[in-house]
Amino acid sequence: MKAICLRAPKDIVIKEVQYPKRKQDEVLVKVKSVGICGSDVAAYKGVNPLVTYPRIVGHEIAGELLEIPEGEKNLKIGDRIIIEPYKYCGKCYPCSINRTNCCENLKVLGVHVDGGFTEYFSHDRKLVHKIPKNIPWEQSPMIEPLVIALHSLNRIKLKEGEYVVITGSGPIGILIAQATIYKGAIPILIDLVKERLHLATKLGVNYICNLKEKDPVDMVKDITKGRMAEAVIEASGSSLAIRSSIDYVSYTGRIAFVGWPKEETLMPTALFTKKELDIRGSRNGGSEFPEAIKLIAEGKINVKALITKTVTMEKLPEALIKQSEHPDKFMKITALI
Repeated sequence: MKAICLRAPKDIVIKEVQYPKRKQDEVLVKVKSVGICGSDVAAYKGVNPLVTYPRIVGHEIAGELLEIPEGEKNLKIGDRIIIEPYKYCGKCYPCSINRTNCCENLKVLGVHVDGGFTEYFSHDRKLVHKIPKNIPWEQSPMIEPLVIALHSLNRIKLKEGEYVVITGSGPIGILIAQATIYKGAIPILIDLVKERLHLATKLGVNYICNLKEKDPVDMVKDITKGRMAEAVIEASGSSLAIRSSIDYVSYTGRIAFVGWPKEETLMPTALFTKKELDIRGSRNGGSEFPEAIKLIAEGKINVKALITKTVTMEKLPEALIKQSEHPDKFMKITALI
């Protein structure tokens, strides 16, 4: 079968690889669509230290079931599914409390192990979810980023009516903003890219801040009448945004870090104590898959607006290269396999 492989940083090819052999507790999937994530771009550029080469990339994977385990009662051949994009050990402490998304030995597809930019893929039956026919294949990979967005809101225990500052208006940031609105809270989106901020306004975000034009602390203070935001979600990985989250949040507020940091950030930990803040990491997601599928299927979250273009498998390497060279021109690229 065909697969898209990184032989080394900036060396991406379509090559023939061995057809997968399904294990007893796995399902075999005919991959129908995939999405390019920032982690795939980082792997291509060679700036993700967790990636080893050669590596088949891709973890936003949707497809159709070709084979299922014997005795399976809830899935059938032909079902449309989305994949939870990792493998967990089931033995460590996080796994023992059902937080498999942060397993101590987590293997992320396309990073630690081969991913799903392939024609066929075999994966743990426990890590697939059925999706309805009214979610088009080109939109189906967006379920996984929405899961990450929903997980971050669960980590801050979002309450209706609260203000939520979101730093970073990439796909994850705008999905967080949309989900915040759906849950009855008020997002304040901060970024430097005016085109992405403009897109957010078209999707219902009333408060945006372009760092080139406004002071974000003053803006948050004005919007919240001096209280500052009850919650902040950092979705960019920027050191400046990580540090600034402390300034945006209210006393007794909550902060969730979603963006993967590019460098270490010095933090004023005295303010953690003074403001009595709750600081939380937010990694991946898992239990949010059913909710994400439902929200997209019912049209409550608009993922179509975030897809810049959809390509074929043959054009996928070229698309990944272009996104790595011109990240400001692409929000999300999906591919039909």
